[in-house]
Amino acid sequence: MVEKTSLITNDAVVLGILMSILGFVFWSSQSKNIIFKKLYTFVPPILLCYFLPGLLNSTGVISGSESALYTVASRYLLPASLVLFTLSLDLREIWKLRKKAGLMFICGSISIIIGGPIAVYLVSLFSPDVVGGEGQDAVWRGLSTLAGAWIGGGPNQAAMFEVFKPSADVFSAMVALDVFVGYVWMALLLFAAGKNTEINKFLKAEDQSVTDIKEKIETYQLSIMKIPKMEDLIKILAVGFGITGIAHFGADIIAPWITNNAPQLSTLSLTSGFFWIIIIATTLGMLLSFTKVRNLEGVGSSRVASVFLYVLIASIGMQMNIMAIFKNPGLLLVGLIWMSVHALVLILIAKLTKTPFFFLAVGSMANVGGPASAPVVAGAFHPSLAPIGVLLAVFGYVVGTYGAYISGLMMQAVSP
Repeated sequence: MVEKTSLITNDAVVLGILMSILGFVFWSSQSKNIIFKKLYTFVPPILLCYFLPGLLNSTGVISGSESALYTVASRYLLPASLVLFTLSLDLREIWKLRKKAGLMFICGSISIIIGGPIAVYLVSLFSPDVVGGEGQDAVWRGLSTLAGAWIGGGPNQAAMFEVFKPSADVFSAMVALDVFVGYVWMALLLFAAGKNTEINKFLKAEDQSVTDIKEKIETYQLSIMKIPKMEDLIKILAVGFGITGIAHFGADIIAPWITNNAPQLSTLSLTSGFFWIIIIATTLGMLLSFTKVRNLEGVGSSRVASVFLYVLIASIGMQMNIMAIFKNPGLLLVGLIWMSVHALVLILIAKLTKTPFFFLAVGSMANVGGPASAPVVAGAFHPSLAPIGVLLAVFGYVVGTYGAYISGLMMQAVSP
């Protein structure tokens, strides 16, 4: 049994703390106090919703690893929010974004594949011990699992663990590296989302396509908006959690069946229950957008979805431990170089193609963060855009194992 080390271990108390943080951030962001006004001039509110729980986790007040809140938020609230967000989607407009979104996603995947070998090679030039090791302790074996996590997600990381079989110590270091570098990058993207206009000027990008979708969704929301009654809110929750239940039910049947009858499909993450939960919930939500159920948007379905999403943001932030990675600072350098390559490639491609920052940020997080984090970053631009992040992240699941395998072999080739 794992010994509990955090100051607060009761999840009911932890949930209360997280909700209090969200309440404080939203209250202070609307405050006329000069201190808060200056703070939110530089720091987007969503970043504090993410960072403050991480600070509490890093200082040992609460523990993301001991708490079940992230599991609840990602398995229950995330699917429900995706269903409610997709109710008001205009799929024809979303389809128009496919070229820019696809370009950034593919470039993001390629940059992760090549970024690992580049980082290993550069660090080996002056500190070969950091990226060395033999047998199961070879660092490249662990880094291959990190490539799986950063191109696809947890299932792809697990697949690379089975393929290259790093030692427990090496794998644990990679988990810490994944959490620290991945979540710091997510924090930077959330911060940059608040500077979207300035960044688009630098990229010389025309953001009209994204703006048009946001405006159409907002216009539709205003045209059907009314004060919700209690029965309206019950209907919203019934649809959100009802579809979530169906998604879990379907995943519990499909994933084990594929595992038993076609285990080779694990390379496409089709044996992952979470993969099918996200697929089923998103698909059913999109189908409902063609029915009268989409009128629930008028009584606040996307606002309820936003609440769920912010709870998820806080629970994701609670996973970040700023101090853990410093146990092996050399690996931190590998991770930072790797992520820098990823960022530079995306910025260069976006600059050359004049692609809006929205696509860069979401394409990146669809790789690095997967379905749990991509909608958070997309939602930072506008809540209704969250499903775009999920749709891209699903492709990460599909290509993650192949990309990580190639990256792993390349890292093996350049390792000392």
